[in-house]
This record gives sequence, structure tokens and C-alpha cells, in this order.
Amino acid sequence: MKRLRIVHRTGFTYEGHVQTSYNEARMLPSTTDGQFVLEAGIEISPGASQNMYTDYFGTKVTAFEVLSKHTELSLTASSLVEVRPRPHHDSAITWEQLDQLVRRSVETVEQSEQTRRTRPPEDLAELAREVRLRHETPYGAALEIAETIGREVEYVQGVTGVQTTAADAWEKKHGVCQDITHITLGALRSVGIPARYVSGYLHPRPDAPIGETVTGESHAWVEWFSGTWHGYDPTNLIEIGDRHVLVGRGRDYQDVAPLRGVYAGPFRSSLFVRVEITRES
Repeated sequence: MKRLRIVHRTGFTYEGHVQTSYNEARMLPSTTDGQFVLEAGIEISPGASQNMYTDYFGTKVTAFEVLSKHTELSLTASSLVEVRPRPHHDSAITWEQLDQLVRRSVETVEQSEQTRRTRPPEDLAELAREVRLRHETPYGAALEIAETIGREVEYVQGVTGVQTTAADAWEKKHGVCQDITHITLGALRSVGIPARYVSGYLHPRPDAPIGETVTGESHAWVEWFSGTWHGYDPTNLIEIGDRHVLVGRGRDYQDVAPLRGVYAGPFRSSLFVRVEITRES
């Protein structure tokens, strides 16, 4: 078990005064399987009243509005989370059993449908079909699909954006964790395996000393359903473990964007982001 302190600072600077803004932040983790939240809170500048709620997919949301003039919006989300190793095992159900299970649950049906961001190109769908034919269980196929995509797509910053689709990123064979996750979701769903987008944080150092603060990152990975939900990080080719802190789940990035909103003011704005993670035990 590890105890991780996460400080996530983000916001926008504007080329002029913003009159008002209305926003939602999804930056605070919740207690769930494998993690226990000891502390969690968010500070907003300029000051704003906050309304906390849990969205349809179970993600904690901070909704707020800023009604005074401002040239910068800044948020600092701080949390302290105990993270435990997650168990990983093949449920060994067959493809026929999976199909029957999927039809019984709204949750799995919803996570079987493609979105604009996840819809795979034909060559990716064909790759997934070939993998499926080699495996008697959905779990084995899902793992090979995720590993194959993680090896094929190189992690490169600055070549994609939040609107990039799985098809575009797959063609480039470059992208960040968001893109690799979208590609994996599209491939899994194309062969009948429900899969969902997970947002959170990743401590970048497996053997980090206690007390050392490092630059971390917002991160994304997948969970697929093969009798039970199973998490995997295709960007790093690792199972979800005690370095991953889960914040939210959804169909794709759009459902779990850390910060989004609308404002009245200048057209241009610049996003800034910094994540710091400290292992405390």
C-alpha cells in the first residue's frame, strides 16, 4: 500500500478581461476499489461558490461560477489517497457468456458503443478481429489488443489535441495517453468487449522514496469487462497498480475532462497544468 499526495494546478489565462465564467472540474478522486481517499479539496481563484455532485458515471464534480472580472482562472486540487495493489485475474468466461452478460446491464451496453473519438479505422478493427480469433476468452484477447496498441503507438507530446480521434492518432502512430486509450477503447468495443475510459493520476516512479515530490501527470487508461471490470494502462504496458489514482470513468475523454466551461470575454485563452505527487508512505 502507498499513500500518495497529489496537487493538481490548472486553469486559463485570458487575453483580456473575462466578465463571467461557468465551469465544471473533475479533479478529485473518490474512494473506490483499491483506493481510499483521506483528504480531498479544491481551491479556486478568483473566489467562487462551489457545488459538489456525483455525475452519471460516478465521478465527483465541482461546479462553480465566477461572476467578477478576471484575466486568469486558477484551480488547485489537493488530495491524499491510500492506494492498494489491485487483484488481476482472468475470469475465464467464454465469448458467448460475455455476450449474455453484456445484454443484462445498461452499464456494459453503454460502454460497448463507439463514440466519435473512439471509432476505429478499418485496419485497426481488422487487427482486433484477428486477435479475437486467436483467443478462447475475451480477457486474453483484450490483453493482447491493449499490449499491441501500446507497442505500436509511440508516446509523443504536442502532436495531438483534445479533439483528436482514435483514427487520426492510429494513422500517425503517435500520441499521448488520451489517444492511446481512445485507440484501445475503439479496438476492444469493435470485437464486442465493453470498455471504458478512466482518468486519474500516475506516479511516474515505481520505487520513489518517501517524502520526495516529483512532477507527475494527469493520466488515462482503460477498463474492459470480461465478467468483471479489469484495468490496464496501455501507454505504459502495465496493469493498474498502487501508482494509479482513479478520478473518473466515462465513454471517452469528453465525459471526464478535468476542467471545462464557458465564459464571456476575449476569444483567446491559454491552458496551464502542473501535477505534483509525493509518496508519504
